[in-house]
Amino acid sequence: MAVLSNRMLVTETLPMWIRSNQTKTFTLDKLKKNSSTTLKNHKLTLEMTSNPAWYAVQALPYLMEYPYECAEQTFSRYYANSLASHIANSNPRIQEVFKQWKNTDALLSNLEKNQELKSLIIQETPWLRDAQSETEQKKRIALLFDLNKMNNELQSALNKLQQAQFGSGAFPWFKGGRENRYITQHIAAGFGHLQKLGVTEFDGNTANMIEIAVQYLDQEFIKEYEELKKYCERNNVDITKDHLSYTQIHYLYMRSFFTDIKRTNKTNEAWAYYLGQSKKYWLDRSLYAQGMLALILQRNDNQATATKIIRSLDEKSITSQELGMYWKSNTSSWHWYQAPIETQALMIEVFSEIEKEPKKTEIIDNLKVWLLKNKQTNRWKTTKATTEAIYALLLQGSDWLPITDMVEIVLGDQKIDPSQIEDVKVEAGTGYFKTSWNGSEIKSDMATAKITKKGNGIAWGALYWQYFENLDKITSAKTPLQLKKKLFLKKNTDTGEEITEITDKTQLQLGDLIRVRIELKSDRAMEFVHMKDMRASGLEPVNVISQYRWQDGLGYYESTKDAATNFFFDYLPKGLYVFEYELRVNNKGDFSNGITTIQSMYAPEFSSHSEGVRIKINN
Repeated sequence: MAVLSNRMLVTETLPMWIRSNQTKTFTLDKLKKNSSTTLKNHKLTLEMTSNPAWYAVQALPYLMEYPYECAEQTFSRYYANSLASHIANSNPRIQEVFKQWKNTDALLSNLEKNQELKSLIIQETPWLRDAQSETEQKKRIALLFDLNKMNNELQSALNKLQQAQFGSGAFPWFKGGRENRYITQHIAAGFGHLQKLGVTEFDGNTANMIEIAVQYLDQEFIKEYEELKKYCERNNVDITKDHLSYTQIHYLYMRSFFTDIKRTNKTNEAWAYYLGQSKKYWLDRSLYAQGMLALILQRNDNQATATKIIRSLDEKSITSQELGMYWKSNTSSWHWYQAPIETQALMIEVFSEIEKEPKKTEIIDNLKVWLLKNKQTNRWKTTKATTEAIYALLLQGSDWLPITDMVEIVLGDQKIDPSQIEDVKVEAGTGYFKTSWNGSEIKSDMATAKITKKGNGIAWGALYWQYFENLDKITSAKTPLQLKKKLFLKKNTDTGEEITEITDKTQLQLGDLIRVRIELKSDRAMEFVHMKDMRASGLEPVNVISQYRWQDGLGYYESTKDAATNFFFDYLPKGLYVFEYELRVNNKGDFSNGITTIQSMYAPEFSSHSEGVRIKINN
């Protein structure tokens, strides 16, 4: 039997965040009010990122290096290089920052940073490869801004796209595949974005490639309309009812970028029909489609309906000081129009084009806050999500990149100036730094941090307090993650299974079956989350096989170790989850059952733990 220490190192975290021209005070209540005689301070760490907008720039190399050679990814590489070239040329500070980032921790994956603050080092997780691949992407960021290489990449991507395009103007998904209308629309709309932003001048070959793609899409647009008419006639269906397909909405959005490419008269009937449908049925569409419809109508001289749509979007949105402006209904699913990052990016485009000042800048900056807060706890998973997010963050609303002012921080009664602290380096661009105090240097007044942000943009950081404490004296803690743990004694009776909650009065016997119930609540979606449930050394798990499990639509890997059960969530959606598993009593004595801890490996400031529990086991 393993004898385990009755003390453990606990990390309490306090996430902090601040907006343009604000002063805020944050207090880590547990440190301020600590009165435990058995608690021993280990370390207090303060970290701050003064300008998180630079994290979007660090995501750019991923687009360049996506390994698959399909038309969409080839276009994404072209799009990323065009954007990068435009951003680098329009903002010389970016190139300076990149030079300073070379050979520093700035280019480590967020999964690999802050190991000493994480409950599990990255080598022990199933995500080592994710961390390494993200670090490699970031380390090649300097290559991205090598302008000669960039021009070669642009030309190479364009050549590949031209070779993949059919004579009809269509693109396949993969070279040699069939014509794919969605991929062709996606590529054409992307070229439309670049043109609208003034990012690039298209040469004759590229302009021709775009023109024949748009003409192919005009034909497909007419074809779908003609098929709809035949269907309605054949089945006696009223054509004035709602027949607004997502493919046609996507087409109208793409087409709105290319007023210079003349439509044939054959498109006129379908065009009038679908614009009429757009005005009539926009309310019944998803968030993403409503955003596209607002832009379609605005660009087709129907400002009244476009304004109606954005007022409706505004009313349905939620705005919070921390998370910015977002929509509850913006959740992911398997359709291309159910993608949260792309939807949020589209909303930035919608409000920047249709909303009037002074409300416009405030709304766009609130929408950008949500995108950046999403980046704090998630990796943008697809090339499409990353391109759209970067496009929205860097090229709309207030320009946050040039901001160099550091956030002012007062901890307790001491002003924190990282330039005056030995061995503390401030990262270029993001303004990220980390500093810490050990054992006896930690005082209760250091639980309070007063933060001031001058100028535009957002900033975030965290306080981490690490201490040693007896297991049964640990009290629960919550951040945006919240945990509750209960133990139940399970008995099989004549009337079926009966469970009763275990308290310090419960007398357990050898051989008893205990059910562990963990309630986990998360107020936002997160990736790469690790939950660890400790158990008393007098208990043994019934299930010892580590395996991937599915429950309530949540997938996770469960791994049983000698003293704890680990749960790894690649993706944890917002919501409340209950986990249960069983233990067998196999040793008598008075035990501390330990606590359950949970932590985002991407943003360790988001962590939580349950309170400690004692159990008594008789003969």
